[in-house]
Amino acid sequence: MGIRINDIAPDFTADTTAGKISLHEWIGDGYAILFSHPKDFTPVCTTEFGAVARLVPEFKKRNTKVMGVSVDSVEDHQKWKQDISAFAGTDADFPIIDDTSLSVAKLFDMLPADAYMPDGRTAADSATVRTVYIIGPDKKIRLMMTYPMSVGRNFAEILRALDAVQKTDGAPIATPADWKPGQDVIVGLSLNDDAAKEKFGALDIRFPYLRFVKDPSA
Repeated sequence: MGIRINDIAPDFTADTTAGKISLHEWIGDGYAILFSHPKDFTPVCTTEFGAVARLVPEFKKRNTKVMGVSVDSVEDHQKWKQDISAFAGTDADFPIIDDTSLSVAKLFDMLPADAYMPDGRTAADSATVRTVYIIGPDKKIRLMMTYPMSVGRNFAEILRALDAVQKTDGAPIATPADWKPGQDVIVGLSLNDDAAKEKFGALDIRFPYLRFVKDPSA
């Protein structure tokens, strides 16, 4: 059975560009984003790693660590980081996992268990390794996104999704479509109108099941 939202993220220890890292220990008491790639020195992936490099300060503001996975060696990653930094205009200041064994890709169900990557493999051989996971402080998977080879990820959307995950974490609220921080949120159905008014103040009731309130922390 594959990984699902609210599953505990599989723990692992792997070599990375920042040394040996154990996932759960590395996450600590904050949030983490794990994003995977099929191969170093590929065009779309270089732009994506560059986008992450530029957003590292934003992730840090949100008590969130980011780590890349690519099915090549640490030595290749270190060389590739030079291209990433040159493209991004800033250092790629986050670890990249050496997953030449595909152990992390298989552990997170990014590839079939019997996947075989021959020498001289191309990105197409590991094309399914194009996934994003947001992991909470409790080490549970909070969100997953998977992309095809031809579509570059929108890391502004991943940052927005992280904001929404953190906003609703443990609170009886949800975020509507296209929500951005500071906008109204939806009251959870676990609260009746009186309880919702007591907790959040005035309600904007569109339907009995769709009730908006001001962002509590805005």
